[in-house]
Amino acid sequence: MNKKTNESIKQAVDLLIDNDTDVNTILKEGGLLKELTKRLIEKALQSEMNNHLGYDKYSRADNDNARNGITSKKLISEHGAVEIEVPRDRHNTFEPVILPKRQKRFDGFDDKVLSLYAKGMSISDIKIQLQELYSVEISEGLISQITDDVIDEVKAWQSRPLEEIYPIVFFDCLVVKVRQDKRIINKAVYVALGIDLFGKKDILGLWISENEGAKFWLGNFTEMENRGLKDILIACSDNLTGMSEAIEAVYPKTEHQLCIVHQIRNSLKYVSYKDRKQLSSDLKPIYTAVTEEQAHLALVSFEEKWNKQYPQIAKSWYNNWDNLMIFLGYPESIRKVIYTTNSVESVNSQLRKVTNNKRVFPNDNAVFKSLYLTIDYMTKKWTIMDYAHSKLE
Repeated sequence: MNKKTNESIKQAVDLLIDNDTDVNTILKEGGLLKELTKRLIEKALQSEMNNHLGYDKYSRADNDNARNGITSKKLISEHGAVEIEVPRDRHNTFEPVILPKRQKRFDGFDDKVLSLYAKGMSISDIKIQLQELYSVEISEGLISQITDDVIDEVKAWQSRPLEEIYPIVFFDCLVVKVRQDKRIINKAVYVALGIDLFGKKDILGLWISENEGAKFWLGNFTEMENRGLKDILIACSDNLTGMSEAIEAVYPKTEHQLCIVHQIRNSLKYVSYKDRKQLSSDLKPIYTAVTEEQAHLALVSFEEKWNKQYPQIAKSWYNNWDNLMIFLGYPESIRKVIYTTNSVESVNSQLRKVTNNKRVFPNDNAVFKSLYLTIDYMTKKWTIMDYAHSKLE
């Protein structure tokens, strides 16, 4: 937007203010914003027609083509439904750029639909919401069409090239309810969150399955390898069935760190509410220790205090000890990424909002669409934050 345009807009706004125009008159349904949208589009269409014919309205034509009246077209905009008068030409060769012939929705409408869908709203709920926003009847078929168009984006995203190296990749699981064969069943959605060489987060992929296992994970790791991922320093996950074998097959140099976040979560699963705060505090010296020896002493101390009430907790740490302590072989900056919950939990909380709101998904595609849209909005925020940080440095 150039300086002249900015000045023109400022003058128009000043004119409204000077005339004591009521804000409600501008913003209400059928108000000035809606009328302004209509006039601007129609003005642009007339300019396009002038350019198409080669002469202005009411001027003499240099060819046998001429204006041939108008066609009324209903356009759904962010200010509601707007009736637009689209000029026609005698030869029917006018193809407007600002408002293509088959376009019925203005920029921003589809984004609004996808934004509501990403929040876990059903098609029928979105229809009601749009009717309240735009005072126009939107069919459920149109809403479904807009959301279905995302599937191609999902496929492109799931097959996009990855970085060659991710120092850390977290694998986590969400359980969703899906309709299948006239039944509602639980399915697991696995999310891979990578931390790249610059410390930036990137969600590498989503996979949905009723059952996990070596074959399932082998397919996922092979897929990531085919997308360009050559090496993972640390793969961090819960004790998922078949995960270790799949890592060994595709990335033999990768160390499989059992996720501290999951270990803590599992440790607290059966702890009474009154003990949870103190027990959590007593676990912390184990995973924040500087050396494995210090961590072991902290576990012994924890066992002496809590083993009588909760014997399964210390036993679980001992059983998984080798894979839990891998991160202690790395610098403090990498350790913190592994044992703090920030990266994983921030992603999980956003995705779980969607799955909790949706309750039951009609099919697997609906799961992918909803989670992909949420991920897309999340990663855009990450990009903005990364840019802001780079400017502050």
